[in-house]
Amino acid sequence: MSDTDGELWARGDEAAFAALFDRHAEAVWNHAYRLTASWSLAEDLTSATFLAAWRRRSDITLVRDSALPWLYTVAGNLARTEFRRLGRFRRALLRVPHQEVVPDHAESVIASVDDDRALRRVLDVVATLPRAEREAVELVLLGELSTAEAAEVLGVAEVSVRSRISRARARLRAVEER
Repeated sequence: MSDTDGELWARGDEAAFAALFDRHAEAVWNHAYRLTASWSLAEDLTSATFLAAWRRRSDITLVRDSALPWLYTVAGNLARTEFRRLGRFRRALLRVPHQEVVPDHAESVIASVDDDRALRRVLDVVATLPRAEREAVELVLLGELSTAEAAEVLGVAEVSVRSRISRARARLRAVEER
Protein backbone atom coordinates (compact mmCIF):
# COMPACT_ATOMS: atom_id res chain seq x y z
CA MET A 1 0.00 0.00 0.00
CA SER A 2 1.39 3.40 -0.92
CA ASP A 3 1.85 6.18 1.56
CA THR A 4 -0.92 8.77 1.96
CA ASP A 5 -0.30 12.39 1.06
CA GLY A 6 -0.12 13.22 4.76
CA GLU A 7 2.56 10.62 5.38
CA LEU A 8 4.59 11.76 2.40
CA TRP A 9 4.17 15.41 3.39
CA ALA A 10 5.25 14.66 6.97
CA ARG A 11 8.40 12.90 5.74
CA GLY A 12 9.31 16.03 3.78
CA ASP A 13 12.29 14.47 1.98
CA GLU A 14 13.01 14.63 -1.75
CA ALA A 15 11.75 11.12 -2.48
CA ALA A 16 8.46 11.76 -0.67
CA PHE A 17 8.00 15.05 -2.47
CA ALA A 18 8.76 13.39 -5.82
CA ALA A 19 6.00 10.88 -5.07
CA LEU A 20 3.58 13.74 -4.32
CA PHE A 21 4.59 15.45 -7.55
CA ASP A 22 4.05 12.26 -9.57
CA ARG A 23 0.69 11.76 -7.88
CA HIS A 24 -0.72 15.29 -8.36
CA ALA A 25 1.17 17.13 -11.15
CA GLU A 26 -1.32 16.21 -13.85
CA ALA A 27 -4.31 17.28 -11.74
CA VAL A 28 -2.64 20.60 -10.87
CA TRP A 29 -1.78 21.19 -14.55
CA ASN A 30 -5.38 20.46 -15.55
CA HIS A 31 -6.65 22.87 -12.91
CA ALA A 32 -4.20 25.57 -14.03
CA TYR A 33 -5.23 25.04 -17.65
CA ARG A 34 -8.91 25.35 -16.78
CA LEU A 35 -8.12 28.63 -14.99
CA THR A 36 -5.97 30.10 -17.76
CA ALA A 37 -6.85 28.33 -21.04
CA SER A 38 -3.13 28.38 -21.84
CA TRP A 39 -0.99 25.26 -22.08
CA SER A 40 2.29 27.07 -21.47
CA LEU A 41 0.96 29.15 -18.59
CA ALA A 42 -0.51 26.02 -17.02
CA GLU A 43 2.94 24.42 -17.14
CA ASP A 44 4.52 27.48 -15.52
CA LEU A 45 1.84 27.61 -12.82
CA THR A 46 2.24 23.89 -12.10
CA SER A 47 5.99 24.32 -11.65
CA ALA A 48 5.53 27.37 -9.44
CA THR A 49 2.87 25.58 -7.37
CA PHE A 50 5.15 22.66 -6.61
CA LEU A 51 8.06 24.99 -5.93
CA ALA A 52 5.90 26.80 -3.36
CA ALA A 53 4.87 23.44 -1.89
CA TRP A 54 8.50 22.37 -1.54
CA ARG A 55 9.48 25.65 0.11
CA ARG A 56 6.51 25.64 2.51
CA ARG A 57 6.24 21.90 3.16
CA SER A 58 7.01 22.28 6.87
CA ASP A 59 4.45 25.10 7.36
CA ILE A 60 1.38 23.49 5.75
CA THR A 61 -1.33 21.34 7.28
CA LEU A 62 -3.12 19.16 4.75
CA VAL A 63 -6.91 19.09 4.39
CA ARG A 64 -8.31 15.57 4.89
CA ASP A 65 -4.86 14.07 4.38
CA SER A 66 -4.75 15.32 0.77
CA ALA A 67 -2.28 17.78 -0.71
CA LEU A 68 -4.56 18.50 -3.68
CA PRO A 69 -6.82 21.18 -2.10
CA TRP A 70 -3.79 23.18 -0.98
CA LEU A 71 -2.10 22.74 -4.37
CA TYR A 72 -5.28 23.90 -6.17
CA THR A 73 -5.51 26.96 -3.94
CA VAL A 74 -1.87 27.89 -4.61
CA ALA A 75 -2.32 27.40 -8.36
CA GLY A 76 -5.44 29.61 -8.28
CA ASN A 77 -3.64 32.34 -6.37
CA LEU A 78 -0.69 32.20 -8.78
CA ALA A 79 -3.07 32.39 -11.76
CA ARG A 80 -4.76 35.50 -10.34
CA THR A 81 -1.34 37.09 -9.73
CA GLU A 82 -0.36 36.32 -13.32
CA PHE A 83 -3.60 37.83 -14.67
CA ARG A 84 -2.93 41.02 -12.69
CA ARG A 85 0.64 41.14 -14.03
CA LEU A 86 -0.57 40.68 -17.60
CA GLY A 87 -3.17 43.40 -17.10
CA ARG A 88 -0.49 45.82 -15.90
CA PHE A 89 1.68 44.86 -18.88
CA ARG A 90 -1.15 45.43 -21.38
CA ARG A 91 -1.95 48.81 -19.83
CA ALA A 92 1.74 49.76 -20.09
CA LEU A 93 1.75 48.77 -23.77
CA LEU A 94 -1.21 51.07 -24.40
CA ARG A 95 0.86 53.98 -23.07
CA VAL A 96 3.66 53.33 -25.58
CA PRO A 97 3.28 55.90 -28.34
CA HIS A 98 2.17 54.36 -31.66
CA GLN A 99 4.68 51.58 -31.83
CA GLU A 100 3.43 48.40 -33.38
CA VAL A 101 3.63 45.40 -31.07
CA VAL A 102 4.38 42.12 -32.81
CA PRO A 103 2.04 39.42 -31.48
CA ASP A 104 3.53 36.23 -30.07
CA HIS A 105 3.07 33.43 -32.63
CA ALA A 106 2.59 30.77 -29.94
CA GLU A 107 -0.29 32.71 -28.38
CA SER A 108 -1.99 33.17 -31.75
CA VAL A 109 -1.79 29.41 -32.42
CA ILE A 110 -3.28 28.59 -29.04
CA ALA A 111 -5.98 31.24 -29.43
CA SER A 112 -7.03 29.68 -32.74
CA VAL A 113 -8.10 26.45 -31.09
CA ASP A 114 -11.87 26.52 -30.61
CA ASP A 115 -11.82 24.77 -27.24
CA ASP A 116 -9.44 27.36 -25.87
CA ARG A 117 -11.66 30.21 -27.04
CA ALA A 118 -14.71 28.65 -25.46
CA LEU A 119 -12.85 28.09 -22.22
CA ARG A 120 -11.65 31.69 -22.24
CA ARG A 121 -15.23 32.92 -22.61
CA VAL A 122 -16.30 30.79 -19.65
CA LEU A 123 -13.35 31.98 -17.57
CA ASP A 124 -14.17 35.60 -18.43
CA VAL A 125 -17.68 35.08 -17.11
CA VAL A 126 -16.40 33.24 -14.02
CA ALA A 127 -14.07 36.17 -13.33
CA THR A 128 -17.10 38.49 -13.08
CA LEU A 129 -18.72 36.41 -10.32
CA PRO A 130 -18.65 37.70 -6.76
CA ARG A 131 -15.50 36.51 -4.97
CA ALA A 132 -17.17 33.85 -2.80
CA GLU A 133 -18.97 32.31 -5.78
CA ARG A 134 -15.87 32.51 -7.99
CA GLU A 135 -13.73 30.73 -5.38
CA ALA A 136 -16.33 27.98 -4.99
CA VAL A 137 -16.57 27.52 -8.76
CA GLU A 138 -12.77 27.42 -9.12
CA LEU A 139 -12.40 24.78 -6.43
CA VAL A 140 -15.45 22.58 -7.09
CA LEU A 141 -16.34 22.94 -10.76
CA LEU A 142 -12.94 23.75 -12.22
CA GLY A 143 -10.75 22.20 -9.53
CA GLU A 144 -12.82 19.05 -9.07
CA LEU A 145 -12.72 19.18 -5.28
CA SER A 146 -15.70 17.87 -3.37
CA THR A 147 -17.94 20.43 -1.70
CA ALA A 148 -16.69 19.15 1.67
CA GLU A 149 -13.05 19.72 0.68
CA ALA A 150 -13.83 23.16 -0.74
CA ALA A 151 -15.73 24.08 2.42
CA GLU A 152 -12.72 23.18 4.51
CA VAL A 153 -10.35 25.16 2.27
CA LEU A 154 -12.67 28.19 2.31
CA GLY A 155 -13.45 27.91 6.02
CA VAL A 156 -17.22 27.79 5.52
CA ALA A 157 -19.98 25.23 5.92
CA GLU A 158 -20.50 22.73 3.11
CA VAL A 159 -24.04 24.02 2.58
CA SER A 160 -22.55 27.48 1.91
CA VAL A 161 -20.37 26.07 -0.84
CA ARG A 162 -23.35 24.31 -2.43
CA SER A 163 -25.34 27.55 -2.25
CA ARG A 164 -22.50 29.54 -3.84
CA ILE A 165 -22.22 26.99 -6.65
CA SER A 166 -25.97 27.13 -7.23
CA ARG A 167 -25.98 30.96 -7.41
CA ALA A 168 -22.95 30.92 -9.71
CA ARG A 169 -24.61 28.43 -12.07
CA ALA A 170 -27.72 30.63 -12.21
CA ARG A 171 -25.59 33.67 -13.07
CA LEU A 172 -23.68 31.72 -15.70
CA ARG A 173 -26.92 30.49 -17.29
CA ALA A 174 -28.26 34.06 -17.38
CA VAL A 175 -25.13 35.25 -19.20
CA GLU A 176 -25.30 32.32 -21.62
CA GLU A 177 -28.95 33.08 -22.51
CA ARG A 178 -28.14 36.64 -23.56
